Amino acid sequence: MSENEEYRNFRIAVPTDYEDIFTHFYFAENKSGKTITRTLLPSFQTILIFDFGAKSILHSKNNTKIEIDRCIVLGPIKQSFEYSLPKNSEILVANFKDDAFFRFFGSTSIAEHFPINPDDLLEKNCFNLLWTELNKIESTENRINYLLDFCKPYLRQRNGIVEKLINFTDENLNPIKSIASQENQTARNIQLHQKKHLGYTSKEINRYSRFVKCIRLIQDSVSISKKIDWFEIVDGCGYYDQSQLIHDFKYYINQSPKKYLKFQRDICNPKTE
Repeated sequence: MSENEEYRNFRIAVPTDYEDIFTHFYFAENKSGKTITRTLLPSFQTILIFDFGAKSILHSKNNTKIEIDRCIVLGPIKQSFEYSLPKNSEILVANFKDDAFFRFFGSTSIAEHFPINPDDLLEKNCFNLLWTELNKIESTENRINYLLDFCKPYLRQRNGIVEKLINFTDENLNPIKSIASQENQTARNIQLHQKKHLGYTSKEINRYSRFVKCIRLIQDSVSISKKIDWFEIVDGCGYYDQSQLIHDFKYYINQSPKKYLKFQRDICNPKTE
């Protein structure tokens, strides 16, 4: 067998009724005889990871190894990290969309710097029980359906201000100031709502959006075997100069743009996978 046959990974679309809760699900399994390590790009999403085989491993910035025991929560993911899938490992990942994590657990950023057991957030043992039930199901599709049914009772109503933040599309206006004016509130109060429900500030998401656009332009060039024009990307993404672009690469994925190009086969991009 080749590595591609021994290692499977794919993205799974979310049913229409749940598109405002999850962006997608992700499945990976390793049937090879060696440990496979991948890098996950930042997504600014919170993820729920279920491990059904040999314990998968997360690698922290200081190179600490954290084993995934049944299920963990991590995020919002603002910088890349590595994860390893040993032989006979299998993971299923749910990617929360926008404020969905807050609507389930009533908090964001709680797992930004370290993974946490979701039962610690709910003060119940339901997620360990959920893992037990999911572990009995062989089909990934049926596991997802079971998970979606499980989620329904926990979901809270979306906050009205946050809904306006999520649906704001006018690129010529500042969403914080515009919504503050509409709601007759201070910009600071709108910023607090954003941080509390979404887990990030406008400044953070604007910088990240610029980086994502840069990655997309690079991948578009690679896909048609076009030589990358770095000055064109700098200008198209709104960077001051190439050094600022390099700084963002270092910040988000701890790699230079050229090193990213060299090793992108081993990098998982949740925005495109």
